[in-house]
This record gives sequence, structure tokens and C-alpha cells, in this order.
Amino acid sequence: MAQIDEQLVSKVVSEVLSRLYSQPAAPAKSGSSGSFGVYENMDDAAEAAHASFEKLREQGVSARRKAIAVIRKLCVQHAQEWGEIEFAETKIGRLDHKIEKLKICGDLVPGVEMLERMAFSGDHGLTIIDFAPWGVIGAVTPSTHSVPTLTGNAINMIASGNSVVYNTHPAAAKCAAVAIRAYNQEIFKETGISDLLTTVIKPTLETFDAMCNHPKVKLLCVTGGPAVVAAAMKTGKRAVCAGPGNPPVVVDETADLAKAARCIIQGASYDNNLLCIGEKEVFVVDSVADQLLAELKKAGAYQLDASQIEALADKAFVFPKGKGAGCPHPVVNRDLVGRDAAVLAKAIGLDVPASTQLLFGETKADHIFVDEEQMMPFIPVVRVPNVDAAIREAIHAEHSYRHTAIMHSQNINNLTRMAQEVDTTLFIKNGPCMTGLGLGGEGFLSFSIATPTGEGVTTPMTFTRSRRCVMVENLNLF
Repeated sequence: MAQIDEQLVSKVVSEVLSRLYSQPAAPAKSGSSGSFGVYENMDDAAEAAHASFEKLREQGVSARRKAIAVIRKLCVQHAQEWGEIEFAETKIGRLDHKIEKLKICGDLVPGVEMLERMAFSGDHGLTIIDFAPWGVIGAVTPSTHSVPTLTGNAINMIASGNSVVYNTHPAAAKCAAVAIRAYNQEIFKETGISDLLTTVIKPTLETFDAMCNHPKVKLLCVTGGPAVVAAAMKTGKRAVCAGPGNPPVVVDETADLAKAARCIIQGASYDNNLLCIGEKEVFVVDSVADQLLAELKKAGAYQLDASQIEALADKAFVFPKGKGAGCPHPVVNRDLVGRDAAVLAKAIGLDVPASTQLLFGETKADHIFVDEEQMMPFIPVVRVPNVDAAIREAIHAEHSYRHTAIMHSQNINNLTRMAQEVDTTLFIKNGPCMTGLGLGGEGFLSFSIATPTGEGVTTPMTFTRSRRCVMVENLNLF
């Protein structure tokens, strides 16, 4: 796994700042604002995005296609560089996966081809149902996938005719601003539109409030923590919100256990388990539990014993008012989120090979690692007597978030039953979690998965308004 030392972190962040402030803030000639999307003030960012939306509306679908083509090209061309910048700024996840997430954005995020239209022709004339843009969309992006999320949002939202103003996560604001500026500079060359994507240099709660309350921001899209999702849904504006997840894995007695172990490691270790769809806990039928544990070790995961798991839990979670005193809900230790498995092991006094992708160990179903979304490369494995108990415990651990669940089985009845009962937005059968977003599985990609508001994996259609146009007694061909 790739590593970046502190000197390189400082060097890359310094280069980010240099690039960020290298462009003049004053108006430039040829219709460009000169800021190319990066502003000091949220009101200025929103106004610039609105002006660019008006230009995009005038230029039509051809301009949308040009802008999207630019974004696809740049996110692939700069995947290595921007992945390094994001990794250096956030210090979480895995560099190779940061790079891969940007590369797949160029191929798997859908554009204008996914927009739908309907027409009805009959004795009374012609009716067309088309899908119009909202205007300016206010978007919140996470620190876990900053540039990939804003890139996927940009493609979807521009495809549907909108512009975007971002309040990015403060811990990943610099890498986001670099990408936004680069996208706008090239879009301007192709279309003369300079601010289809805008942001502020220093995002805060105050800039989030300003974005949400700006009269020209018509729709909100939030990919972030529960607090910011709750705040967005209280604004009174339409909000497309990604909620929490705690994806369970069920392994029954018919599963291909060697494959299941490889898939669990691949998914739970991807970007050090920062993905909201990532495998977080495993429920395995007792008759095959020993074999699954052996296959996990054979595939390269490192098993912790009970005392080591408890030591890691003490490091991984904190109780703000003291353990067991006043605050029943634990908070994940940010110093361990998204860190390598070797870093987690070192925190409890273990030395494991730097190449170790995942730690695992047996726990009870009520263990804190089962109950909480920890976002680090450790996965608890729980023995259960049969598949009925496995599905029941998986549903309980998923907490009705309706986000993601995974099952390894060759029994079609068991697969069907779990799919129906767990009722998640994503249900992956016999594969790692990322196949649910098109990486190794069929389908399209988005890093915004709207579970509380029901839109699911977002597409250009998510960010449109339905409009009906009726021509009475004309234009029908009957």
C-alpha cells in the first residue's frame, strides 16, 4: 500500500496553495470572472454559479456535453496528481484507491444520455413530459471522497442543465478547489462559461448556512454526516441527502468460502473502509465459520484475538463524557479513521506487515464494532447458528438505514429472502461492495447515494424537475 511521508504532505499542500492563489480574483477579459469558481464569499460563489447557469441554459444541451467531456478528460488525466493532493491533505484512505476513484469517474458516471422524455399522442393532441433543470444546486461533499464526489456530482448536475455551488468539507477543501478551478478553466475554453462549478476557499458552517439560504440555490445535495443532512432537510428546500450506513455481510453454508473471503477483504479494505457501502460486519453460519476464518487468513487478512479486539475498540471509539457516563453513543476516533491496517495494529502494540489490507476477529453480535460504522480496516465476524439468525442479526446491525447489504450464498431462496427483508438501496450478491457501484459489476457510478430521501444512487434524472407541455388538437398524427 502506498505511503506518503510528512515532508511530502507539506510539499504537496504548499503546491496546492500556490496553485489556488495563482489566478487573479479580479475580472478578466473575454467574459471570465478570473476566479474560475473559487471565491472568498459564498454569496459571490452562488451568484457566479447562477450567472453561469443562465449561460448554460442559453447554449443548450450541446454546451452540457462539452462541459461533461472536459470533466471526464481532466479527472482521468489528473487522477494521479489529484489523488496525491487529496491523500496529502486528508491523510486518510489509500493513495492507489484515491487515484482509481477518479479514473472510474471518467467512464462510469452517466451524462445527458440518461435523461428521459415521454410523449403521448392521441385524438386530443400531443403531450410531452420533459425534465428541466432546477438552476443552482448547493452541494456538500465529504472528506472521504472529496474530488471523486464533486466530480460525479458535476457530471450528473451539468448533464441535467444545472450549475453547482459547493460547500466542501473543510478537511478536503484545497484539493476540491484545485479540481473546481481546473474544470472551470477548461470548460471556459470550450463554452465561454467560467463558473459552472463554484466553491469557497474556506468552507465553514457559516458558509453552509449561507449556501442553503441563498435565494438562487434551488436544490440541495448533501453527501456528509448525519448533522449536515439533518440541517439540510430543515431548510425547507428540496434536499437530496446521503445518509449513514453500516453494511452487513451474510455468509451461509452454501457460499464459495474462498471467494467470499477474498471479496470481504477487497471491499472492507477498499480505501481503508472509507466507502459508505463498505463491508462493516460479517455474520457467518456456524457450520462454515472456521473455514471462513481460515480463508480470510489465507487471503492475507490478519486475525486479532479477543483481548486485541477489545484493545482496538478502546482506541477506536471514545465517549465524549466518559465511558458509560452520560453519553451512551460512542464517537469514532478520527485519528484512526481511514488509516492503514498496520497503523491500527500499531495502536495496540502489534507489528503486522505493511502490506496487510485488513484486520479481523470474532465478536458477539452486540459488540461495538458490529453496532457502529467505524470506517477503518477492521471487520468483526459473528458466528450464528443458521441463515435465519444471520439475516435477523444483519437487519438489526443495519439499523434500518436501508443503505447497503451483502450476501455470499449459492441458495437462490436465501438470497431472495435477504434481499426482500433487509430492504437496502444496494444489495450485492457474491461480490465485494464496490460492484454495487459499477466497479467490477454492471451499472453506473455515483458517490452520492441518497438513502433517507429515497433517490438511491443519484443520476442526472435525480437533479431535474418534471414538466408537462400540452398541445390540444394539433401535432398528433392520427
